Amino acid sequence: MNPRDTVLGDRWPVLAGLAFAALLAAALAFEAYAVAAVPAVLAVIALGIWRMPVYMGLLLFAVPLSINLEQMEIGGLGLYLPTEPMLAGILVLFLFRSFSGFPVDAALMRHPLSRWITAGLLWMGLTVLMSHLPLVSLKAWLVRIWFVVGFFWVLGHLIRHHQISPRNMVLLYAVPLAIVVIYTLIRHAGYGFDKDSGHWVMTPFYKDHTSYGAVLALFVPPVFALLVSRGQTPISRALIAILFAILLIGLVLSYTRAAWISLAGAAALWLLMWLGLRLKTLLVLGIFLGTGLFLSKDALLIQLQRNEQDSSDDLAEHVESISNVSSDASNLERLNRWQCAWALFLERPLQGWGPGTYQFVYAPFQRSTDRTIISTNQGDGGNAHSEYLGPLAEQGVPGLVFFLGLLGFTLHLGFRLQRILPPGDDRNLALALFLGLMTYFVHGVLNNYLDTDKASTPFWGFLAVLVVWDLAYSPQPPKQTAPIEPATARTLT
Repeated sequence: MNPRDTVLGDRWPVLAGLAFAALLAAALAFEAYAVAAVPAVLAVIALGIWRMPVYMGLLLFAVPLSINLEQMEIGGLGLYLPTEPMLAGILVLFLFRSFSGFPVDAALMRHPLSRWITAGLLWMGLTVLMSHLPLVSLKAWLVRIWFVVGFFWVLGHLIRHHQISPRNMVLLYAVPLAIVVIYTLIRHAGYGFDKDSGHWVMTPFYKDHTSYGAVLALFVPPVFALLVSRGQTPISRALIAILFAILLIGLVLSYTRAAWISLAGAAALWLLMWLGLRLKTLLVLGIFLGTGLFLSKDALLIQLQRNEQDSSDDLAEHVESISNVSSDASNLERLNRWQCAWALFLERPLQGWGPGTYQFVYAPFQRSTDRTIISTNQGDGGNAHSEYLGPLAEQGVPGLVFFLGLLGFTLHLGFRLQRILPPGDDRNLALALFLGLMTYFVHGVLNNYLDTDKASTPFWGFLAVLVVWDLAYSPQPPKQTAPIEPATARTLT
């Protein structure tokens, strides 16, 4: 080796450091403070290219701590930092690798749920072309794509190849989530843990108490499964017990009634599964129950209107207010949003108004009799408050069908894995992840958050783990081998 090359090679780090120091000095002189983040950004990019498991672990840890620029009133841009730029980077790598074949594990990409998700993304892309607000819809579509690519396909690939374990995936999100809960509880304590302040003390990490409560409900079952798993040291079990207690306290003091309902629904489903109820029986019971509620809706509405208990600092009264549709502004506004979603659907039943457009187009569809003291015409009051009616209004009937398909696949995987997984920690965690997902499907009747990184991370990540275990434990069909031709046959050809 030429000694001159060695000396030159040794000088490169020094020269690079001096160049950056000069650049930083100039940036400080012009108050361009963002330049100071360049080394950290370059380091993260390098991790994404050469150390994807570390990159994904860092991303999972960052999600509960991410901040929305729009919420911080910085430039009016609805971007979550640092998570969405990191997810955009994963999407770019995914697309580049797709030119040379499957960008991730081929079996994962061919799984029926993967194909269903792909079909849903393609339909969503078509509705962008027919959208009432194409740029808004394009942004919503890209956000959904990088959530799916990052937290379903790439994370699923890493889990399938044992580069990230399901246990660590849960902890990488749950630990910073506990940090947010502690921050929230400290702020909330300054206001005496009252209900009104409980609606916003989790900012800037979560927009409001409803999304905060929904994510806490998602993680209660899997963290409990980790708590009772075998083979742990006493210290590890004690730390997870503290983590579980923090999340549970945060959930109770979030005053999120929908989250409480969703966790109760998941607990009821677990009880039915423990009693041996099969999925077909559950679906039949659900159809009969839904039909009965529909036929008796008038009598049920009259009964609900008799409840005049408003939301309250008293937890018992707060629970009672869940069914108040006579005076509770939050409940009445939700009914207003649902009516608007239905009216939007009737206007455009097939293609919808376009992904992400609901909050900008629903105001003229509000009826005067449905408006509440918190109704708005400014497009700043949120979305349809339903993971079912929102896609129906924005993507037409196919949008609702694709989301219902996700619910069907989740139910199928949850019940199937309880049959095919051997008893043990994997089976218990699979059940817990399934129940966590079911809290979100129940919560999705009343709210929708899959356009945020906070809820999309566990939603797609939990689904990815269930698919990976389905691939790992499903009986594999025997390989078909071509019959060996006799020697005489080969000589005749």
